[in-house]
Amino acid sequence: MKIEQIHSFFLECNSVCTDTRKIHKDDIFFALKGDNFNGNIYAEQAIKKGAKYVIIDDDKYKTSDKKILVNNALKTLQELAAYHRSFLNIPIIALTGSNGKTTTKELINVVLSQKYKTTATLGNLNNHIGVPLTLLSMNSNTEIGIVEMGANHLKEIAFLCNIAKPDYGYITNFGKAHLEGFGSVEGVITGKSELYDYLITNHKTIFVNGNDAIQVNKTNKAKRVIFGNTTFTDINIDFIDAKPFVECKYNSLNIKSHLIGDYNYNNIATAICIGNYFKVDDNAIKNAIENYIPTNNRSQIINIGTNQIILDAYNANPTSMHAALLNFEKQTGLKIAILGDMFELGNDAKQEHETITDLAVSLNIDTVILVGENFYQSKNDSNKIIKHKTFEDLKRAFDFTQIENATLLIKGSRGMALERVLDNL
Repeated sequence: MKIEQIHSFFLECNSVCTDTRKIHKDDIFFALKGDNFNGNIYAEQAIKKGAKYVIIDDDKYKTSDKKILVNNALKTLQELAAYHRSFLNIPIIALTGSNGKTTTKELINVVLSQKYKTTATLGNLNNHIGVPLTLLSMNSNTEIGIVEMGANHLKEIAFLCNIAKPDYGYITNFGKAHLEGFGSVEGVITGKSELYDYLITNHKTIFVNGNDAIQVNKTNKAKRVIFGNTTFTDINIDFIDAKPFVECKYNSLNIKSHLIGDYNYNNIATAICIGNYFKVDDNAIKNAIENYIPTNNRSQIINIGTNQIILDAYNANPTSMHAALLNFEKQTGLKIAILGDMFELGNDAKQEHETITDLAVSLNIDTVILVGENFYQSKNDSNKIIKHKTFEDLKRAFDFTQIENATLLIKGSRGMALERVLDNL
């Protein structure tokens, strides 16, 4: 069956679903396969729960006209998303990078939604399945689409670009993330820069952080808009302070955010730049950023009793961990850092955990609690350090209720789920 016909079926439906537990009436269900599951098995269940059509790729489940047989359900989902993107013909902004993608995407969305009807990636649905689902969530009401792209191997961003066909792009930074898949920081730069390659080849526009020399150099032959607080920027945005929340100045307006850490200045500045480019009113930009409250364990400030918690436990890599610790040192009073293992570092894992441990000990931080196999093996034996192999070990051995009048930084990779500390405070 041609993708045009499948698209016509898709337009009859309310939304796309890949999980029968979340299906709604008149959805179109894609029976995706994985290492431990086969969505075809749930095709009949999807119809009983209200799906209007089901895309399957195993002919033994073809028992009604509502079940559309294709060669590969995942490939069809991706092809449908690419077709739908062309069908809508709206501006698409794509962003990737090692750190700050989701926060930046959220900020861009709240700013642009002051003037436009936007559709943005939900959460971090930014992979080979998430990007198609994001594109297919857009409809005739969407005026601008914002697509976050994640990758942990070469050629993934290039593949996602060929689906989303972005008109604009931004890379937050190049950092020590997913080294296991990319092989090195140079591999990270090459992989993330596939977004630049697509945009330059297709004569599209790139937003560039002028404070990042690598980004400026990588785009020197591109059609670009440069922002920041250097002398050669197109849009000047000054960093004022972060005590603890980031404050910056743009067109004589002081913007006071609810985001901690000077590293979030870049994320805020990106949203200001893109808002300016799309002619969002300056005061609307200010209001959008000042009213944005971070969620989902990202740079959240939480007060429990006499303690203040900086919860940044959504994810971690050496670059983001380094920035978080430097920012944390600036806090006043008793400071306790609870750090969880950083994943997907491959052969660099041991050294990177050792480096972060040494950094944490060298800073003006009173206690450093390390959790996870890699941190547990670090050689630093400073009396500041408390080590535990697992969260369960930490929970059994450490009495969080004794902590009073302190500021705590909680940061680790998603698999560590360090937000569980909150339940013990």
